[in-house]
Amino acid sequence: MIRAQISSLTLLLTLFIDFGAFAQTIPVGSPLEDVYRREQLTGKFDSTLSFTIRPLSVKLFAKQSTGFYPEQDSSVSGSRLDYRSKKGNLAFTVLPISWQQQFNSTLPYGWNDGAMIPAKGYQTKISAGVYLEAGPLSIQLQPEYVNAENRDFQNEQFFDEYALQADIPVRFGEDSYSKVLWGQSSILLNAGHASIGISSQNLWWGPGMRNSLLMSNTGKGFKHLTLHTNRPVNTIIGAFEAQVIAAKLNSSPYGRFASNPSYTDWRYLTSMTFSYQPRWVPGLFVGLTRSFQVYSKNINGLKGYFPFFTPFIKVNDTDNVTGSDNKDQLASIFVRWLLTTAHAELYFEYGTSDHSYNLRDFLMSPQHSRAYIFGFRKLTPLNSSNNQFIQVNAEVTQLSQTTDWLVRKAMPWYMHGEVRHGYTNEGEILGAGIGPGSNLQSIDVSWVKGKKLIGIQVERYLHNIDFSNSSRKDLNSQSRRWVDLGLAVISTWEIKNLLLNTKIQGIESFNYQWQMKNYSPEVYYIPENDIFNVHAELGLTYLF
Repeated sequence: MIRAQISSLTLLLTLFIDFGAFAQTIPVGSPLEDVYRREQLTGKFDSTLSFTIRPLSVKLFAKQSTGFYPEQDSSVSGSRLDYRSKKGNLAFTVLPISWQQQFNSTLPYGWNDGAMIPAKGYQTKISAGVYLEAGPLSIQLQPEYVNAENRDFQNEQFFDEYALQADIPVRFGEDSYSKVLWGQSSILLNAGHASIGISSQNLWWGPGMRNSLLMSNTGKGFKHLTLHTNRPVNTIIGAFEAQVIAAKLNSSPYGRFASNPSYTDWRYLTSMTFSYQPRWVPGLFVGLTRSFQVYSKNINGLKGYFPFFTPFIKVNDTDNVTGSDNKDQLASIFVRWLLTTAHAELYFEYGTSDHSYNLRDFLMSPQHSRAYIFGFRKLTPLNSSNNQFIQVNAEVTQLSQTTDWLVRKAMPWYMHGEVRHGYTNEGEILGAGIGPGSNLQSIDVSWVKGKKLIGIQVERYLHNIDFSNSSRKDLNSQSRRWVDLGLAVISTWEIKNLLLNTKIQGIESFNYQWQMKNYSPEVYYIPENDIFNVHAELGLTYLF
């Protein structure tokens, strides 16, 4: 008992008195993120780190103040533009310079690309910055510049009308697109394991690699207030990580939806995520995410700003027994199981967009309005002395409704009857980049060694089957599904201080935008209206 009390007191002192800053972060989507997550599978990094709440502090991976290099990595030479005072209370670091490029030959394609937009043609994003630290205060200035050709492409009129169901523009204007953004910047006060402040960084919540149900880097980072743990909080019962944010979401200035005077109000978003690693089950992480958004005119008192204690079942929610209130809420639970002896991990995220009326309702129909992500990663050693592996990644994302929709229809994921903009900010989804009602199956096989990777990726992307099922009730409802099949060669390569990432992908779109040539409702199967697209990525990151 005395030992437990001493441990608890030590934890409190660590949380609120130790001012060692852990605010310098690796941007979500950086090639370095996946390198470190992969090396956790081999036991090189702290197994209490969940990788389910990102961005991550660079100090979690290295004792050097710069932190962008693994401590055991001696292959990188050159000067590191980093300064720390003798007392350790002042620090300055030049952050990596990143130049990401993307090209689509025929159609917009791709997600998890941050400030980039869905566009045809060439697109580029440049990021650079500095990190400053003075006692408990840390400032990370890392702006981004984005420029896209944004060429015109084949687009059916009805598809524009479908897109009006949420603020998801088919095209971001009719001209080239150019923006200067705050990017991965933040101003934080840090006290031990906790940080509080304002940030415009991209966030990623949950264990998924290709998709996340509630928070991903599909769109640009949005300005938000944040209170979060900057590293796992280790206690006598296990390790904890958490984040709470509040933000203002804006509509897109593109498309007819933006010109509708009924929907110009901004939205208030408040979200939280929590991860727990039980001390008695090493490598197991369980967590919860919950997100609410509401138009600013409908915020109702203090509870409207902090709705996290709203009951999960409607019968206990006195403000929303009928489910007809004006706030949109999403929730998910997730599990990640790290198996270091097998060099593998398994993960699962299950979410709901329409909460059950009571427990009986959930037990009778647990599949109602559900979505899930399931995946695994396995490293098979080729030559342990040279740290070489064959890596297999597979992931399934299912956002479409189940057959339950025949008797009890729900809105597609990220769409809402009251919050008409949907779960978006400035025209892009906050969660899974594949979008409402869509499904994705992907697998990649790669050779890896340290930061180096060469592999092949195969994916099947089924576009909004909820829309197809509800609007195409004829003999061709099945054969007119819009399906993309993609085959890609991917690589990450290290050349001294330079990190190079590439992807070249061919995508065959079957029944593009659910259209068929020579359509006839009496004919069972009508092939074609297929379009081929080349998607290419080239990224250069220079580590000082």
